[in-house]
Amino acid sequence: MTLFVGTSGWQYKDWRGVLYPEGVPVRLWLEEYTGHFPTVEINNAFYRLPSRETFEAWRSRVPDDFVVAVKASRYLTHIKRLKDPEEPVRRLMGHAEGLGSRLGPVLLQLPPTLKADPDLLDACLACFPSSTRVAVEPRHESWWTPRTREVLENRGAALCWADVRARPVTPLWRTADWGYVRFHEGRAQAWPHYGRRSLETWAQRIEETWTAGEDVYAYFNNDPNGAAVRNAMTFASLPQPSP
Repeated sequence: MTLFVGTSGWQYKDWRGVLYPEGVPVRLWLEEYTGHFPTVEINNAFYRLPSRETFEAWRSRVPDDFVVAVKASRYLTHIKRLKDPEEPVRRLMGHAEGLGSRLGPVLLQLPPTLKADPDLLDACLACFPSSTRVAVEPRHESWWTPRTREVLENRGAALCWADVRARPVTPLWRTADWGYVRFHEGRAQAWPHYGRRSLETWAQRIEETWTAGEDVYAYFNNDPNGAAVRNAMTFASLPQPSP
């Protein structure tokens, strides 16, 4: 099992002095970031989809083996609410494919008010290229049904395992031969850090679910106070299972 650990975004002012040395200009933060982590989740693509040229520029700035996950635009997930997905998915992928071989999974984070509609989700997932890994993070409890799991499994999409306050807020379903985990808020001091024991528990869950040759992507979204950086480094340093 190969674990790719990173953060949700890299441009946070309060990470200066935590991840970025004082003398490193903001324009070089991505390069500095790649010296510490093998992957990043482009979280701001949710708010405004970057141009293909921007994705191409990022591709030229990261190592060949660096992996960039992309959070889908809110136009698809929150405005259209997965309806009529063909054009939004085509536009999203037309831009994101500027990353070339660095493109990793695409994350669909659903609105907390969007109740379960497995057929709608299935139609949306069908619009993505078969070679694209898609992770889905539903946030309404009505989604936790056998039919939802069946749709994800049939499409090879990963249920995003989400953590809030150091506990899972999603079922721990394995729906694909790869995994996706997001850490939103820990319970340790100082807020919103995760404690080591909580991270060890998550590492064990991952180890027990995926096997040699399978990829798991884990992103820390608890960016305030540099928590994401510190927690991601700790998580990546935990003992990994033998291949």
